[in-house]
Amino acid sequence: MNFTYTNLAVRKSFQLTLVAILSGIAGFYYVTTANAAAPAATAPAPKVDVVVVQPQEIRSWANFSGRLSPVESAAIKPLVSGTIQQVLFKDGQQVKKGQPLFVIDPRPHQASVQRAQAQLATAQSRAKLAHDELKRAQQLITAKLVSQSIYESALSADQVAQAAVQETEAALSQAKLNLEYAHISAPINGRISRAELTVGNVVEAGPNAPQLAQIVANDKLYAEFNVDESTYIQFVRNNKNAEQMPVELTLSSEAAAPSGVAYKGYITSFDNRLDTTSGTIRARAVFDNNDGALTAGMFANVRLGSAEKTSALLVPERAIGTNQSKKFVLVVDEKNVANYQEITLGNHYEGQRVILSGITAGSKIIVNGLSHVRPNTVVDPSVEKTPAQVASNP
Repeated sequence: MNFTYTNLAVRKSFQLTLVAILSGIAGFYYVTTANAAAPAATAPAPKVDVVVVQPQEIRSWANFSGRLSPVESAAIKPLVSGTIQQVLFKDGQQVKKGQPLFVIDPRPHQASVQRAQAQLATAQSRAKLAHDELKRAQQLITAKLVSQSIYESALSADQVAQAAVQETEAALSQAKLNLEYAHISAPINGRISRAELTVGNVVEAGPNAPQLAQIVANDKLYAEFNVDESTYIQFVRNNKNAEQMPVELTLSSEAAAPSGVAYKGYITSFDNRLDTTSGTIRARAVFDNNDGALTAGMFANVRLGSAEKTSALLVPERAIGTNQSKKFVLVVDEKNVANYQEITLGNHYEGQRVILSGITAGSKIIVNGLSHVRPNTVVDPSVEKTPAQVASNP
């Protein structure tokens, strides 16, 4: 009796355990099946900033290095010999045209003037006497009281006397000119150098005359620079009038200073031939020295612009990626998919690059996602204004 009861208890416990195991298996199968049927969670699309590329009117610029030279300069040399009596300026002074600079002892030249005046008076007296003799000879030859040879002799004497008067007049003019040259004046406006010879020095006129000082005009200066052949051809073909080509100048010493002054000028000329050694042609632009800071001999940075503006597509520098030797951008299409697109770059322009080929107007270019966005992936774009759009719609 006890044996039968014990077997029944064991059997009942085994059945309960089996039911629990089967229930666990069924629950696990249900959960696994439910998880398998549920869709997998997807990562959100990365947020990126894009710009919509639109044609912009820009001016093409090219950069060169140049040196400043004076528009006008004059070397002051003596035109007459003598002793320097006065120096009438201070070293480095700003002088005006006609302002006295040096005085060379004028006394010898004053004496030459007086001598020439006396010689002229003598020649005029002789000319008057010869002319009176000619008049008498004319009367006598008409009355047939003298021979033809006597009349011709009187005529010749009159002509010689008149020539002597002209000669002494020329000598007097030269003497007066030499007296004027003894007082040396500034031929142009500008800044004068130091006096190379001072009071008491004897100077000689002629080809080997010493330089007394030099004046450099500083109200305008030339910037001379060399333009490479391809740039020269491009600018000349697109610009019929060189004076319409804008030029900007900054000093090399201020290249790193954000507050550097930019001077505006214009092209005055290109040279008449290309330098075969360097493959460049010399250009010259003129600038107003408004603040007086420019000085001949300075190095300068020159920007040469096209006369007319052209339409171009611009992309920020940060939007451009490099793939070995190729340049590319990521273009967002209508489905917000980023697509790899190779491009051909042009010149720099205010922190952007001109795009010659590879994209069209209206393209959406990613500007900040090159490091974390892969081609052919979906993105969440946010349109960013370009500098031109900001300027037109602040």
